[in-house]
Amino acid sequence: MSRRRQKNQLVLAFLAEGRGEAPRAAEEGTELLAAKREAESPDVGEQLMEEVCGRENCKQALARVKANKGSAGIDGMSVEQFPGYLRQHWPEIREQLLNGTYRAQPVKRVEIPKPDGGVRKLGIPTVLDRFIQQAVMQVLQRRWDRTFSEHSYGFRPGRSAHQAVSQAQQYIAEGYRWVVDLDLEKFFDRVNHDKLMARIAERVSDKRLLKLIRVFLCAGVMENGLVSPVDEGTPQGGPLSPLLSNIVLDEFDRELEHRGLRFARYADDCNIYVRSRRAGGRVMESITRFITTKLKLKVNAQKSAVARPGERKFLGFSFTNARAPKRRIAPKAVDRFKERVRELTRRTRGVSTERMANDLSQYLRGWIGYFGKCETPSVLKGLDEWIRRRLRSAIWKQWKRGGVRYAELRKRSVGKDLAAKTAGSAHGPWRLANSLALAVALPNAYFDSLGIPRLTVSR
Repeated sequence: MSRRRQKNQLVLAFLAEGRGEAPRAAEEGTELLAAKREAESPDVGEQLMEEVCGRENCKQALARVKANKGSAGIDGMSVEQFPGYLRQHWPEIREQLLNGTYRAQPVKRVEIPKPDGGVRKLGIPTVLDRFIQQAVMQVLQRRWDRTFSEHSYGFRPGRSAHQAVSQAQQYIAEGYRWVVDLDLEKFFDRVNHDKLMARIAERVSDKRLLKLIRVFLCAGVMENGLVSPVDEGTPQGGPLSPLLSNIVLDEFDRELEHRGLRFARYADDCNIYVRSRRAGGRVMESITRFITTKLKLKVNAQKSAVARPGERKFLGFSFTNARAPKRRIAPKAVDRFKERVRELTRRTRGVSTERMANDLSQYLRGWIGYFGKCETPSVLKGLDEWIRRRLRSAIWKQWKRGGVRYAELRKRSVGKDLAAKTAGSAHGPWRLANSLALAVALPNAYFDSLGIPRLTVSR
């Protein structure tokens, strides 16, 4: 009997069990349990493309694409224009997907600066391709996510970077006070297509879906009007790439688990925690060899290191070196924060106080949502004071252009002598922003009234 036929019979027996037809022997019960597990496993699904094209799945995909917004691809179609286009052309597109003839368009190359220098190359698919990738991702993620490692936190429902940081913190508290900090060089650009497709084929038997994924991987990149072919990498910018990255690195996770190592991974950012520097050196050497030979990827030796956790950053956080380590904001993350606040509160920016406050508030709310979970409130308090000094300095500069410094100080309850002395001072805006007069005229409550959130208010 062929394996497929045997498998189908077992699945039918499992379904019969659900109708109350009890198995007659213990060995049949064992076979039914095995069949149930196999029926639930990710590799079952000859008709996955029908599920991808299903009405509810497509409605969810469209809602997600509209919520994510994003810029147009090479065809110039916006997210706002897409629903109308889809209503008109969906029967034809669906037919192409189901018969395996759909062709993706090249992605548009966009470069954005990295926080630590250099640029990150993004590939922006057309809105239609983003929609189809999202529909595929939803179907596969429902099947695959439960098979991934519990130590993998990136791009997974119900998991977050904060959970990865908390796991790392727990390892340190348990005595694993050395970290093997691995940096995969240009990970998304170096993924081997053949190896990736082989891994997917272990989980997917619908050849149409395998062909579609390969089409997205090989769609090419348009840059300066020219389309270049792509033979490796998963372009960052499409909804499917994060899931594919987890497929690639699942083999890495399993290797670390097999070795009994303590680790936390978020996408291509992975930290392994050990008890000594010597152990860290051994792990770094052997894992680098595994990544190079088995995964066909490259470790960036300059950015990877074995060190104390307090000397490295993980997802924007670092840790104190105490026996009960605390999360703190990594120095580079603080530097990036200050750089952005300087841009938004620049004295020569030429916008109103209300506009400046609105732009700053939007940025701060997002930043607090992530870094507000640090456990060093003194750092947040210092940044709060620094922000308000920046704002007082910017407003003082605006008052000079209007020639209203003395009048504004008096209007805001500053005494005559102090107002005159401050308005006539030769000191610059930054120094005067720390003066008594401006503390009275522009108290923290004033910035609260503008809607500017405090970094420490929740604490």
